[in-house]
Amino acid sequence: MKLYLSSFRLGDHPDRLVALLPPNGRVAVICNSIDTEDPGVRRAKVADEITWLTALGLHAEEVDLREPTDLRAELLRYDGVWVRGGNVFLLRAAMARSGADQLLPELIRSERLVYAGYSAGPCVLAPSLRGLELCDDAGAVDGEVIWDGLGVLDHAIVPHLDSPGHPETELLAKVADLYDRTGVPYLPLRDGQALLVNGYDSELV
Repeated sequence: MKLYLSSFRLGDHPDRLVALLPPNGRVAVICNSIDTEDPGVRRAKVADEITWLTALGLHAEEVDLREPTDLRAELLRYDGVWVRGGNVFLLRAAMARSGADQLLPELIRSERLVYAGYSAGPCVLAPSLRGLELCDDAGAVDGEVIWDGLGVLDHAIVPHLDSPGHPETELLAKVADLYDRTGVPYLPLRDGQALLVNGYDSELV
């Protein structure tokens, strides 16, 4: 697998993300964790993600999981995906409705795609999303809430810990405390940090 899982935005080492991709790599930007935002606000936030990735020399464009398409063929047009933070339950629901939850684990494990992103983007890869309702509103989902993660990782990710200035740092400290009390394995990340996985090698950067 090739993963760049950041606590917040690009983290402190975006060059390590770029190194996982081919030169001028093509990146699909997935922002369905913010689907309940005002459409104008959502468009502006998507544009920001594309701007940051473009500044790294990447070719980035949005792939909206709400739009019907042959998603496998669409994703295979890219070298990687960048999955934005937001509400992990909205993201999980969009992945289920589109079939991305079946495709992405396969494409990640076969290294057909580099998977990168921050906050909710890494969190959705865990075996379970239980506990994240202490931070994200599960009731924002229109329909049944899916509590299973994609299971790409064998542990949870808890971002934004010990990150003064981030509005969710205290809420995520409660998530970490719950995991500590209930024996859920997790990787704590503070803003600036990222988990880098390249094949069998993994490193916190």
